[in-house]
Amino acid sequence: MSPESSGAADVSWLGDRIDARAMFGPELRSLLDTLRGLTPADWSRTAAGHWTVHDVAAHLLGDYYGRLGHNHRNGFADGETLVAFIHRTNQEWVELHADDSPASLIDALAEAGTRLAHRFATADLDAAALGVSWAGVDPAPAWLDIAREFTEHWTHRQQIRHAIGLDTDPDPRALATVLDTFMRALPHTLRRTSAPVGAQVQVIAEGSGGGSWTATATADRWSLTYAPLAEAPLAEASSDRPTTAIALDTETLWQLATRGIGPADALARAQVQGDRRLAEAACQIVSIIH
Repeated sequence: MSPESSGAADVSWLGDRIDARAMFGPELRSLLDTLRGLTPADWSRTAAGHWTVHDVAAHLLGDYYGRLGHNHRNGFADGETLVAFIHRTNQEWVELHADDSPASLIDALAEAGTRLAHRFATADLDAAALGVSWAGVDPAPAWLDIAREFTEHWTHRQQIRHAIGLDTDPDPRALATVLDTFMRALPHTLRRTSAPVGAQVQVIAEGSGGGSWTATATADRWSLTYAPLAEAPLAEASSDRPTTAIALDTETLWQLATRGIGPADALARAQVQGDRRLAEAACQIVSIIH
């Protein structure tokens, strides 16, 4: 079924689709293994903003329930924006479950997460689905919505890992999927950046799980292509160079996309060739509701 016949927007300018359906089961198992290994003190450690590890786990449970069709969000307050609504209702859910025991949270996550993994496993990737605001697509095809959901689960697990002193999970397959999804925000990020037709902004993520994404200016938007890392090093010959090339390590790129670090810090860590104005614009990328 094509995106047009299923009601999803034409997002061919975002590049090839991502199939993250099979990744929810392993991601859930990794989360549960981490949570089951926590000490009582670990649950109170700060993990994301003012949220503790317990809060992040409760928030993930709310995400699972929401995707399973259990609407736990109240309606919009007068004059409330979508971003404010999401932040408010997320906080309300976390506060509602503040007294849940770690054991009960783990059991609920295991049950709901398993159901959700099964649901995603058979989803039609081309069906119309929830919009992805940071990619500028609404409605989005299910492949983008599902991949976006996977990045949220993965990111929250890394926040828990970091809170207890662990590094980012090095599994390259999961990281590659996360980065590929996050980079679908690049055309939307550059949408108001002026450049001649044919100008190219290349972002290279160096390291295991990395890759290369090139946004090309067309008459009406930027379009994205992906290449495996081995096929896209920073070009040596001037004739092969994009207008701008930005090389970052994978840790810096995912942290930038989720605002774990800011654009200035990312640029300070980057190797930049070409038009620095375009590099600065690309580093404004945000792949979460922020």
